[in-house]
Amino acid sequence: MIHFIYEWLKTHGFGEQLADVLSVAAAAVFVISLSLVARLITRRFFVKWVAAYIERSKNKWDDILVKRRVLERAANLVPAIIIHIFAPVFSVYQDWIQRLAFAYMVLLIFLFADPLLDVVDDIYRNFEVSKTRPIKGYLQVVKIVLYVAGTIIIIGILINRSPWLLLSGLGALTAVLMLMFQNSILGFVAGIQLTSNDMVRLGDWIEMPKYNADGDVIDITLHTVKVRNWDKTITTIPTHALISDSFKNWRGMTEAGGRRIKRSVYIDMNSIKFCTEEMLQRFEKIHYLAEYIKLKRIEIEEYNRRNNIDPSQLVNGRRMTNIGTFRAYVLSYLKNHPKIHHGMTLLVRQLAPAEHGLPIEIYCFTNDTAWANYEGIQADIFDHILAVIPQFELQVYQNPTGHDINRAVLSLSTPAEEADLS
Repeated sequence: MIHFIYEWLKTHGFGEQLADVLSVAAAAVFVISLSLVARLITRRFFVKWVAAYIERSKNKWDDILVKRRVLERAANLVPAIIIHIFAPVFSVYQDWIQRLAFAYMVLLIFLFADPLLDVVDDIYRNFEVSKTRPIKGYLQVVKIVLYVAGTIIIIGILINRSPWLLLSGLGALTAVLMLMFQNSILGFVAGIQLTSNDMVRLGDWIEMPKYNADGDVIDITLHTVKVRNWDKTITTIPTHALISDSFKNWRGMTEAGGRRIKRSVYIDMNSIKFCTEEMLQRFEKIHYLAEYIKLKRIEIEEYNRRNNIDPSQLVNGRRMTNIGTFRAYVLSYLKNHPKIHHGMTLLVRQLAPAEHGLPIEIYCFTNDTAWANYEGIQADIFDHILAVIPQFELQVYQNPTGHDINRAVLSLSTPAEEADLS
């Protein structure tokens, strides 16, 4: 081609040196133009035709090829192939042109493999096993190996040496390479341990206070684990930190199907007393207490009769208290609650008295683990408990407020002083 252009230029009056330069330039423009046109045709027609065919197909996995733009990257090979084919036209520069074109093709092949591995991960995530056995970290290791191999091959092509010769010289650089890929090695080992021990999965709710992480795991990669916190921020945790540091995984709660309620109501100890007959008659009319009161009466009367107890003194024998009856009511209420998990621990217990009163702790599990539903169930239960406490002539303990102090002052004031205060 160059010779033909050279001869044509000479016949039209161009000098030898100028004709030589112009013939090479014209051939270069022709090859570059042909490459660009071929690339344009490939992208505009072939790639679009294949993409349209994929969209019409019933398979879903091939849609990911279009989404990841794998076909567009493959189309970039066409110009490199054309330049490599036409390299003999430039006989003087043929060797370097072919080396550069071939090196560029190798680079494009490895760049093509990158999104192709992402496609593999996307397809794999459609299967349920991906939640327990994520492979993104392993695919990232494969990418690192490919990039290292690609770099060595490209360097070997450019200097016209065998890649195996370059690999043999990497032994002396082992320490440097280990230092460079320290985080990758740590992440790879951690990923294997996380997967083999089933420590964390995609979608797990984890807590890691050291990194202010409290939310769902949305991604597990070679170097990092991404957690979407409940405030919608993203926390990035080094993968190896999940092996070296402690964290809480709430998956067990979800799999068990019950979420714990562990909360106390503080009772003013001044309101605790024995039940009178009038109180017991009133309690017997409460649905959740009727059977309890009946059985408890029989049990206490039998005990006092058997032991010849004098019932004229309150301290003698056994008697029912308003706090004990209240605990029995709450326990019966929870046992009949439709949102309480009856296959798990259910307690209404009395903790040690303290400066804030007597804690009555409710310890149970809801049968709905969703956060919003759980909070609603817990709130409904304590709404009811707080509202029913006065029915047992008990009082909830709380620190005095300004209203309490003002009411106490008014109760001690004379009518004239009350008028002044008002």
